[in-house]
Amino acid sequence: MNGKMNVGELCTRSTVFGHGSMSVSEAARLMLEHHVGSLVIVDETDEGRVLMGMLTDRDIVVAVVARDFNAQTVRSADIMSRDLVTCHTEDSLDTALGHMQYHGVRRIPVVDEKNVLVGIITMDDLLGVVAENLQAFVEIVDSEHRRETHVRG
Repeated sequence: MNGKMNVGELCTRSTVFGHGSMSVSEAARLMLEHHVGSLVIVDETDEGRVLMGMLTDRDIVVAVVARDFNAQTVRSADIMSRDLVTCHTEDSLDTALGHMQYHGVRRIPVVDEKNVLVGIITMDDLLGVVAENLQAFVEIVDSEHRRETHVRG
């Protein structure tokens, strides 16, 4: 991982969020409109959007659709995950990756010291950094090959 970059530099700050009072049907439509697989559920306060939970498309399928519950009457707060793993902006990318590995999650809300939502960091974000690092290795090998060809003929 890129040891110099931190979570705050890589996270997506324009996070799609919802509220616990919204129906699961409304939450699913919001996910569809924004092409995301999860919503960060927040409570609007004077401090900002305080993190309350996370609702994923899988939560909807397992807790509502598979049980034939009415998605228009079930509230997001009823099925969202409340025990969340979070990161802070100053955390390293290695810390975020470690949290994802240990807790088996692909997305981690990024919060400030008051638990106010700052953004979200995803496995895809970290994969982008890994891909950049792998590209650097490929360039080293190519450069070495060109150098040897030039020196040795």
